[in-house]
Amino acid sequence: MTASPLVPVPIPDRVAALIGSCMPLDILQAEVDAECAVREVNRFRIPLCSEDQADREHALSTLAQANKILAAYNPRLIIKPSRGF
Repeated sequence: MTASPLVPVPIPDRVAALIGSCMPLDILQAEVDAECAVREVNRFRIPLCSEDQADREHALSTLAQANKILAAYNPRLIIKPSRGF
């Protein structure tokens, strides 16, 4: 039986560590940075004050930089925010 692409399947920590050991460190760091930036972008709600807008733009910038590195390694690694404004 195969898993549906819509249902996330948890990966055991040892398997994730094995996968991570096969990737360059800058790619792993970019993946972590992108995940953190997506969480940061998704925490903001409308209406945004000027400080929140600046923080959201900074998180989007960080996400874009991380995605550029990830896309150079493998375009399927790009991470997008789950919802947009």
